Amino acid sequence: MKAKISIIIIVLIAFTCIVSSCKTIDILAQVAGATGFIDQNTANAISMSAKAIGTAAEEITPEQEYYIGRAVAANILSTYSIWNGNPALTSYLNLICTAITINSPKPDVYSGYHVAILNNDEINAFATSGGHIFVTRGLIGAARTEDALAAVIAHEIAHIQLQHSIKAIKSSRITQALLVTGTAAAGAVTGMDVNQLTDVFNESIGEIIQTMVNSGYSQTQEFDADRTAMSLLAGAGYNPAGLLEMLNVLNSMYVPSSSGFGKTHPSPAQRITNAQRSIGSYNAADTSSSRQARFAAATR
Repeated sequence: MKAKISIIIIVLIAFTCIVSSCKTIDILAQVAGATGFIDQNTANAISMSAKAIGTAAEEITPEQEYYIGRAVAANILSTYSIWNGNPALTSYLNLICTAITINSPKPDVYSGYHVAILNNDEINAFATSGGHIFVTRGLIGAARTEDALAAVIAHEIAHIQLQHSIKAIKSSRITQALLVTGTAAAGAVTGMDVNQLTDVFNESIGEIIQTMVNSGYSQTQEFDADRTAMSLLAGAGYNPAGLLEMLNVLNSMYVPSSSGFGKTHPSPAQRITNAQRSIGSYNAADTSSSRQARFAAATR
């Protein structure tokens, strides 16, 4: 019964910590333990829980974004391989990326933006918070103009600049902290080492990242990324309609799927409808024909 009461106390204090000072909870727990109001193991569990939830509420720094993104990139590259068959094409994609980012609200990230080609025929693209952008050979092959290809890259840059992956992690960190809280309660009763509990928390971050990559972003986030991509395209001198051009190409070959593009994105038709509602807000002259020769040369 005492163990159950301790667990209830810890969980209630943990929820209180979310809306008050976790440092204060930590101090009160240690005072309660020292005065004998609760046993010292329980006091330590409360302190550990408060610190875990406090960490969950902290802002993630650009350096943390990079290292989290690098972990995501490692997961992607455990499934896909980098294609180095055409270094000039990789350089071309990075030049497009630079043109977009240098004219964007966030021209730089901790380790810069980098585009790489994945050796896969499926139509897909990924971006990590570390500035890594991966585009499959299949998606590059589906593009018909540089502006359409730029739209793909701009969409992935938008995910980075809107911090979609980080927001997904942030929203889950409190949940994971509460899971650790429950484990901490068990630790108070069973004597589990605090370092083991910390490992559980850190490993849960990796599980969140893996889930995010496998299931893709929400429909709302994809729509937001499309709108932001059109703004980024216009800012760099590309035609925002390049996004609609690319979506129309994808729509013509779209088959609902449990893998690749069909798994991680809303249907092209849904995205076209959403983009058409706001494309008039982004004005830029259509100069795509002036880039067609270099696009043809780069993608030949």
